[in-house]
Amino acid sequence: MTQRDEFGLAETNKMRHLKIFSSAEIAIVNNVVSMSEELVSNHYKMSANEWLRPKYDVKTLVDLAPEEIVDGPFAQIVRYEGQPKDTALGSGVFDYFKICLQDHAIKSVLENTPSIKLNPFCLYIITHELIHIVRFSKFLQNFDASPAEKLNEEKRVHANTHQILNQVQVAGLFPVLEFYRKWRQPLEGMRRC
Repeated sequence: MTQRDEFGLAETNKMRHLKIFSSAEIAIVNNVVSMSEELVSNHYKMSANEWLRPKYDVKTLVDLAPEEIVDGPFAQIVRYEGQPKDTALGSGVFDYFKICLQDHAIKSVLENTPSIKLNPFCLYIITHELIHIVRFSKFLQNFDASPAEKLNEEKRVHANTHQILNQVQVAGLFPVLEFYRKWRQPLEGMRRC
């Protein structure tokens, strides 16, 4: 067995021990994705055609490659380069973003914080990640930013997420907004997690 095979086996074993969403939870996530898309497109005043331009997908743990699984964050965006099948020239290349939900991290918060429920928590997470994608696609933020700029961008995106969701009537949303309160405080008062 090569070193790469051993690594792949270790990653597969690691993934077996991570908690994944049930089919009922996947249905909730799918509904939340639709709601988040609508909220973000309304906020940025994007038409349906504009919304389809930033190519992205939302995937849960069972559909992630081992390198897309991380410890800590509830989701991460991975950028890939896409190209239509019928285009041979470089001009057809586009950014494809994959929102990689980390089921195990989300479920851990749900288990340890009874006031937080899956629907509003995923609404925050997915809305947050979609805002990032819109900002990358509109060149409002560079995907490959410095660590300091990434921290500033996180603050901006959390502020935008709060602004969007604070106006929405969703059961259980207030505890989620409180959970992210530290991101709405000045940087000096924050410790990086």
